[in-house]
Amino acid sequence: MFDFSTITQWVDELLRSFLPHAAATLVEFILIGLCLLVGYAVIALVLIYVERKVCAFFQCRIGPNRVGPYGTIQSVADMIKMLTKEIIDINHVDRFLFNLAPFVVIIASVLAFGCIPFAKGLHVIDFNVGIFFLIAVSSIGIVGILLAGWASNNKYSLIGAMRSGAQMISYELSIGLSILTVVVFTGSMQLSTIVEGQADGWLLFKGHIPACIAFIVYIIAGTAETNRGPFDLPEADSELTAGYHTEYSGMHFGFFYLAEYLNMFVIASVASTLFLGGWMPLHVPGWESFNQIMDYIPSIFWFFGKTAVVIFIIMWFKWTFPRLRIDQLLRLEWRYLLPINLINLFLMVIIVVFKLHF
Repeated sequence: MFDFSTITQWVDELLRSFLPHAAATLVEFILIGLCLLVGYAVIALVLIYVERKVCAFFQCRIGPNRVGPYGTIQSVADMIKMLTKEIIDINHVDRFLFNLAPFVVIIASVLAFGCIPFAKGLHVIDFNVGIFFLIAVSSIGIVGILLAGWASNNKYSLIGAMRSGAQMISYELSIGLSILTVVVFTGSMQLSTIVEGQADGWLLFKGHIPACIAFIVYIIAGTAETNRGPFDLPEADSELTAGYHTEYSGMHFGFFYLAEYLNMFVIASVASTLFLGGWMPLHVPGWESFNQIMDYIPSIFWFFGKTAVVIFIIMWFKWTFPRLRIDQLLRLEWRYLLPINLINLFLMVIIVVFKLHF
């Protein structure tokens, strides 16, 4: 299987051959930042287009079909409109916090995006507490949402922000416990180690029933964490007009919009990395010829293919189930998902301690 680290090492050696150490390191930081931002923008545009097509499919409609072949350039046109749209000044707001909030949300999203191993040897940061870092930086987004609601001087925005705060803090518990179940089984918090540990079978298949339960709970909690339907209470159109970003316009609103889709991508990427082997091909123990054929498929295709399947499941949720009430949403977490997760984690500990796994 091709290892992308050969390319990154070649670029590193090339830069250091004619630049001082500090300058070469700075250039590498800039290149990595540009690659992340370009990837961030491209994935967001693709997901917006896919969301519209999936929505149209479920509702027996056509979807975008005018701008470009099959409407593929519609998202680009929307991006240009968003970039050129006027940012309206709102009276009686806390201007500094109001302008800061979208950047806090987008920074949290980009930091989490940078933790993901996209292919073999293709990751920005890979250290022994990668899972811990990923959970920590992804939790920063709630600060931006609360700032947006409070600084807007709008009661609907404040209610949407408080709903979002209660929802995200609650469901982060289930996300953390689901991830902890994987950490207990693999014995590592390093994402590359977790992926390589699934060379003889994806965790969803070899992790017994607790791994399957953790995967299902993670998908449900991740959908709620990203404020997507049927858990989109902070943005309930019939109640709050637009939720915590009601007063935002132009690219400030665009930051919140992009962050939602990229957070969905991050949730799906982590699910595919932890439970579906990430960039690791499908290997069946004892089927050597089959495994060799699977190895010919580039690892980056495996990663994006698995992530696409999880994203489709999350979109399927949104366009299938009706929106919950806020009390139903919180009851689902505190009365059902959290106890299930705690019991499931205990079962995984028993499996690992008594060596009941394969």
